[in-house]
Parts: sequence; C-alpha cells; structure tokens
Amino acid sequence: MSVIGYGYAVWAPLIWIVVLVVIGVMVLVWRNRGQKGYKKGTAQTDIFLSGARVPPEEQRHVKSENIYWGFFESLKELYSGMMKPHTGIVNDYLLWLVGVLAIAILILVVAG
Repeated sequence: MSVIGYGYAVWAPLIWIVVLVVIGVMVLVWRNRGQKGYKKGTAQTDIFLSGARVPPEEQRHVKSENIYWGFFESLKELYSGMMKPHTGIVNDYLLWLVGVLAIAILILVVAG
C-alpha cells in the first residue's frame, strides 16, 4: 500500500519538516568535513589578481556609467532613435501596449 493510503499526503507538514531537518543535518555534516585551516584577515583572504599587486579600493571601483560604454557607444544611433518616442509617462506606454495587442489580435483574427 502507498504512503497516501495510510492517511498521509505529499504536502503533510510534519513529513516536510522531518525531511528538511534531515537534509539540514546532512548539509552540516558535509560542510564540517571542509578544511579547518582558514584564517580570516590573512593572505588567504586577499584578492588574487594573477599575481599582480592589487590597487587600493578607491582605484578598483568602476563607475556604472563606464561599464557598458563600448556597448552604448556602438549602438548610439539606435538608442538615440529609440529615445525620442519614450516620454517616461506610464499612460503612453499603456497606449503602446494596447495598440500592439490590438494589432496582434487583428492579425490572429484575420489569419484564422
């Protein structure tokens, strides 16, 4: 006879709690098998930069406007054309959504 035949269901909360506790114990046992030689604040925690000296934190910071510079620069013509109709007003975006949906429904009705 199956487990469901004994009055238990797959969603039974006590079964799920027992399963989660067993999985948690297994994860903790697996985690505790790791190396114990980790020392915080030593060379083990330094950034590895292929053997090169790591610059100070303020020099490592990359401004978000520079991360995608090449991408935006290469597609500048496309973006400048796309930015003209974008007003930032939610009503305009909803009007575009309704218009595109109306065209899609019309195509589906005509196509059969």
